[in-house]
Amino acid sequence: MIISVSRRTDIPRFQFDKFTQWIEAGEVETSNPYNSSQTRRISLHPEDVTAFVFWTRDIRNILQYGTEFDERGYRFYVMCTLTGYPRILEKHALNTDAVAEAIHVFASRFGNRRIIWRYDPVFLSTVTEEDFHRENFARLAASLKGAIKRVIVSLYDPYRRSERRLAALARKEDFAMLPLYEETGGAPLPHVRELLADLAGIAAGADMEMQSCAESALDIPGIKTGACIDGGLIQDLWGITVKGRDRNQRPHCRCAPSVDLGRYGPCPACCAYCYASR
Repeated sequence: MIISVSRRTDIPRFQFDKFTQWIEAGEVETSNPYNSSQTRRISLHPEDVTAFVFWTRDIRNILQYGTEFDERGYRFYVMCTLTGYPRILEKHALNTDAVAEAIHVFASRFGNRRIIWRYDPVFLSTVTEEDFHRENFARLAASLKGAIKRVIVSLYDPYRRSERRLAALARKEDFAMLPLYEETGGAPLPHVRELLADLAGIAAGADMEMQSCAESALDIPGIKTGACIDGGLIQDLWGITVKGRDRNQRPHCRCAPSVDLGRYGPCPACCAYCYASR
């Protein structure tokens, strides 16, 4: 099976010691994120793992252990989130130059198809307006050119906890959220579609393919409908056929079925817009 590490929390950045302990034990107990009494044991032996899909803002621990994982027969690829948003939104984000440097090192060791850049979520506010995104994305794309072949974007979706957190932030700071979607129909606003098309053009200029994550058909030139846990990529990389779509995800998610090792809870990164952090 495919093992997701993890949609729910940044295990590679904050809990990698625990992950390596699970690897050494050859198994891990997971629980239903909404009902902790429902548990199951998951084998982590190489022959039972189709691939690890890592989600993180910091790939340095994966860089340290990646060669060993390969030698032990584990297949893996990494999705690295790099947004470069102001500190008001990303209190403990890493230096973007340091992240870009680590991505280049990863690509040189493992290939640029096994590292995917996530510019996610695209979040409009008084501190991240359209022109901010154009300039910021262009700067990041230039720093990653040659190391990245695919960039994934998605628009911010409101969740109860993140909306409450952002509303509290607006009461304390000179900050306000800006709309992304039309009030009726839920389609992206025209200026948001224009922004996404501009980002796709910037990505193409840096030799990157842009894909969307968990969005209904955007129908924007240069943006393909994508999947983060991508069965097609796994087949291309390792010749393993992966079938089906994960029915436990959001309606427009096209990810292949996987088991997630993370749990929702507090996260030291403290990103204001995060849907997963409690």
